[in-house]
Amino acid sequence: MGYPLQNKRYQQGISLVGLIVVLAVIGAIAVLAMKVTPTVTEYFSIKKAIASVKAAGGSVPEMRAAFNRQAEVGYIDAIDGKDLDIVKNGDDTEISFAYQKTIPLGGPVSLLIDYAGSTGNGVAKKALP
Repeated sequence: MGYPLQNKRYQQGISLVGLIVVLAVIGAIAVLAMKVTPTVTEYFSIKKAIASVKAAGGSVPEMRAAFNRQAEVGYIDAIDGKDLDIVKNGDDTEISFAYQKTIPLGGPVSLLIDYAGSTGNGVAKKALP
């Protein structure tokens, strides 16, 4: 008596090595997401703070001081009020910022993210020739 022959096309599943590789990839992506998420949250906090400062108005030093107060409350460490570029054109004010965040991943490997934002309308200004 022998065992019945099994047809290979009916076999399904994943091998142990395949499972380990898939779990390693998912784990690496999860660790990367956990390290990047706080910086993205801080970026959106900065955008919210500069929108609030623009709505409040005032002189350039007052706007910088107002941003510093909002940064203390919102746990913003990446930039300070002096790092803001504030341009006033009559009644219109545009506040912009740019900074880099380095996230260490392990050993000599790190991730560098460039963040930039503005209270402008998002339309790129084309330089005239």
